[in-house]
Amino acid sequence: MRAVAEGSRHGGVSVVSGRYGAVSSDDRAGGKGEPEQLALIRESVRKAKVPRAKPRTWRGAALAGELPVARVVVNKGVLHLDQFFDYAVPEELDEAARPGVRVRVRFGAGAHQVRGGRREGGRLIDGFVVERLAESDYKGPLAALADVVSPEPVLSAELLGLARAVADRYAGSLADVLQLAIPPRNARAESKPSPEPLPPPAAPEAGTWERYANGAAFLDALAGGGAPRAVWTALPGPHWADELARAVAAALASGRGALVVVPDGRAAARVDAALTAFLGTGRHALLTAEAGPEKRYREWLAVRRGAVRAVVGTRAAMFAPVHDLGLVAIWDDGDDSHSEQHAPQPHAREVLLLRAAHDKCGFLLGGTACTVEAAQLVGTGWALPLTATRERIRTAAPLVRTVGDGELARDEAARAARLPSLAWQAVRDGLKTGPVLVQVPRRGYVPRLACERCRTPARCRQCAGPLEAPRERELRCGWCGRDEPGGWQCAECGSVRLRARIVGARRTAEELGRAFPAVPVRTSGRDHVLDSVPDRPALVVSTPGAEPVAEGGYAAALLLDGWAMLGRPDLRAGEEALRRWIHAGSLVRGQEEGGTVVVVAEPTLRPVQALVRWDPVGHAQRELAERAELGFPPVSRMAAVSGRAEAVRTFLAALATAGLPPDAEVLGPVPLPPVDPGRPRRPGDPPPGEHWERALLRVRPGSGAALASALKSAQAARMARGGGDPVRVRIDPPDIG
Repeated sequence: MRAVAEGSRHGGVSVVSGRYGAVSSDDRAGGKGEPEQLALIRESVRKAKVPRAKPRTWRGAALAGELPVARVVVNKGVLHLDQFFDYAVPEELDEAARPGVRVRVRFGAGAHQVRGGRREGGRLIDGFVVERLAESDYKGPLAALADVVSPEPVLSAELLGLARAVADRYAGSLADVLQLAIPPRNARAESKPSPEPLPPPAAPEAGTWERYANGAAFLDALAGGGAPRAVWTALPGPHWADELARAVAAALASGRGALVVVPDGRAAARVDAALTAFLGTGRHALLTAEAGPEKRYREWLAVRRGAVRAVVGTRAAMFAPVHDLGLVAIWDDGDDSHSEQHAPQPHAREVLLLRAAHDKCGFLLGGTACTVEAAQLVGTGWALPLTATRERIRTAAPLVRTVGDGELARDEAARAARLPSLAWQAVRDGLKTGPVLVQVPRRGYVPRLACERCRTPARCRQCAGPLEAPRERELRCGWCGRDEPGGWQCAECGSVRLRARIVGARRTAEELGRAFPAVPVRTSGRDHVLDSVPDRPALVVSTPGAEPVAEGGYAAALLLDGWAMLGRPDLRAGEEALRRWIHAGSLVRGQEEGGTVVVVAEPTLRPVQALVRWDPVGHAQRELAERAELGFPPVSRMAAVSGRAEAVRTFLAALATAGLPPDAEVLGPVPLPPVDPGRPRRPGDPPPGEHWERALLRVRPGSGAALASALKSAQAARMARGGGDPVRVRIDPPDIG
């Protein structure tokens, strides 16, 4: 159904259209005797900018002779307005108002605000022209386009179709997806021409792809114009970036484009360097937040204009408008950075799967670990595996040794200094030949404390939050942030001595520095992330995901406090722990070079056994089989509905009339843990101090689209009524407990 500008608001990106003026009382220059102060005042007035005049209402203006109607998607993300709106095109804007350009429109004018057969009034908002029409489906008066922000077309039909598909899959609005897909306009970048496109490069040699069964055949298929689909389990070591670059080169050699999405700026820089070394400059664009708005928009425009056919970037690059896609690739799809936190919260892997299916192009999902979703793609036959033989894996992977609870209980060194004797020995041996990596699950000094005598958790006197030691001889509440005055005393036994329940990276670095006083200790974490460390003896203490790359590889690695990651109450706890361990172990030298990894975790647990065997694929396959029996994602589709108790129950009742699939199963609702003031909030947490509940909705394979449609309809109806407590809806929630 089409609507008019009567109750709509839409947007693209706001930018000047040249309507700036200067204010001056006199155009003549001051005389020689004019006081200096008055001259300065006049000069400042000349340079002052007045607010830009609002776009015209075009009252009485003639309309375009041909195609006088513009269909517009407006920047209004509310679900009950998720539709196109028709506007009249003034003759003066006829040439500029092409499909894909940014415009400003007036939205919200009622039927009583009609003059000369046109609607007037309403609020100015941004939008994009979708198409031009000879006449509108709506038979009433139309409002006129207020202005064309820029004549640069930024919304193509392909990008519009992708955004619509993503919005439907995640029960979101088209406007919200377009805000993620199209970067804000930068006038300076837009005014500069893009370079001329370069001719396709020669097909690349297989190189290190020869190490994988069917690796060379995958590149040949891409270079020949085919669309192979593969899940690639990369061998440990530094070659993965070069291998991605060769896959991109193969797609470019066929005359098509390529898109690579990586989890963070450090990984993007490695692939960027590999592409530059392999193909030279000018053949690819780097789209990351670190580039800044002007450079990023300039690179994005070069892709949109067809001047560049290859893109590497972080999460937002999943929507990059690459012409004639031949390959979409994602690296380390299990990293939570690939999950967008803004509505409708799409995952980069799912968006690239949509693009591969729609554009009929090649697909490559790669990583040193293997997610359950990747195992499902192989298990259904949609993608083929790209793996190395067991002999190659044993050669490339480091030796993995374990220390369980039994060994820790009998180990005097472990009781005294938290590190078992095996770990100490691995550090001593490793420091003889290079740097040693120490992975600690928590940052800070001592993130959690307890009574040394009775092990009762130490809590704040004001809010009962957990006490932490951000630095030596400091106690602070982890919830309210208050310092603990006058010393602490256990309420249960009266002891004044504390012990560490969880030791952070800073405390670990301090302990290792005392144990190895002649060795430099470096830390890498959220506050300061190292990109790389030199190939010389050093202790590198890092939190998961912040591990720097060592030139020549680490001689050894310690993976401490494995129970902290394995013990999380989450369906993905084991999978995520193994992924982080595999990532850290991949930075260590292979067994032939003496590389060793020591993990402090119970050796009988499945993720630990998979690490010892270096078998992430087998672990993912077993996880997938168990989830299939239990009906857990990704075998089923799931959605989370959260809010205050009454709002959630009302919403669930409304779902019955919104076309909920008959096989839908409602789990809950159950209370969510409250978030205390001062405590860091995670995505999906309720507002501080409020008590929310969450219900999970589960459907069988094939009913996911119907579930999303029902949720969107119910949410749109609730928003149209207005008022009431908020209800959050998320498709494919990453944390279901």
